[in-house]
Amino acid sequence: MFVIKIVVAVIVILGLAVYFVNLNIKSKVNPIEETTSAPYHNAKFYNTAPRIPMSFSDMAALWVRFFTEKKVDTTPDISIPLHTVSRTDLEVLSKDTLHLIKLGHSSILLKVYGEYWLIDPVFSDRASPFQFAGPKRFHQPPINLEDLPPIDKVLISHNHYDHLDKASIKVLQAKTQQFLVPKGVDGDLVNWGVEIHKITTFDWWQELQTNQGLVAFTPTQHFSGRGMGDGNATLWGAWVIKTPQESIFFSGDSGYFSGFKQTGEKYGPFDLTMIETGAYDEDWADIHMKPEESVQAHIDLQGKVMMPIHNGTFDLAFHTWHDPFDRVVAESERRNVTLSTPEFGRIVSINNLPPLTPWWNK
Repeated sequence: MFVIKIVVAVIVILGLAVYFVNLNIKSKVNPIEETTSAPYHNAKFYNTAPRIPMSFSDMAALWVRFFTEKKVDTTPDISIPLHTVSRTDLEVLSKDTLHLIKLGHSSILLKVYGEYWLIDPVFSDRASPFQFAGPKRFHQPPINLEDLPPIDKVLISHNHYDHLDKASIKVLQAKTQQFLVPKGVDGDLVNWGVEIHKITTFDWWQELQTNQGLVAFTPTQHFSGRGMGDGNATLWGAWVIKTPQESIFFSGDSGYFSGFKQTGEKYGPFDLTMIETGAYDEDWADIHMKPEESVQAHIDLQGKVMMPIHNGTFDLAFHTWHDPFDRVVAESERRNVTLSTPEFGRIVSINNLPPLTPWWNK
């Protein structure tokens, strides 16, 4: 078994090398100035708190761990509860509030006072540069891309494969009016066929006033990159959406840091925070929060209800697939935090969020 894993590892690494060498050169659509709100120099973005880079030996040890450590209970032994959604289901929703549907992992569909918005849409079977290898979905999306109504806005938090899906964007580009993306990600979208006039790029703390309210891009502690040589060439962050009546926060990916408190002070309180809770590990603790830190981030943001995301769809770490849910429930009870855990595909209203539903225990 060990030999087989090593052979598979070599094949995957060689395949990745071939793939990445042939990546399109990123289009310089909007040149990035040195005077960005996010730390930026030598054509790379940085976190406000400097990360300790992994040494070659650390990286090698992580690869060895990835291909040799026995994973336990990292994929579900139950059928993930899924509510299928039709276009008719969406069209009959009222236009006087904000509706929300968890599509899987961190993909969210919103109906914002009649407008359809998507956040980090990933509809592919795998969160990977390939569809023959890499993390495979535990469940199908509640609705097909082709069945979606015309989309007003697609919001992207960063360019990792489990948040920016090339195949999904290539389908969405024809039915989407506007793409809101971090600085540098516009190059990827243009290469994939999105018309430049549809794309708006964001720096940290940059705001956009829309017909339905305010959208702002706020800092996180993470990184970016889709291949060899493009590490941190594009920005990463979180999204704030404030309508006249509601206020929500979408974390993207992040380690725990003081920026959540800054965002809470500037834009809080939030009726709902959608916080990354999953794919954590001690080997990368500075870029992905443990569930206990996710709850603390919600408190820092002055959130009223927390919805854990970034879980239940892909195997991206070494912990059990249900560990994020088990730990976030325990910590929320300890900290007196209100959780909402709707099943994938369940349509919920921001004014009537369902209570904690432990569907992962079935």
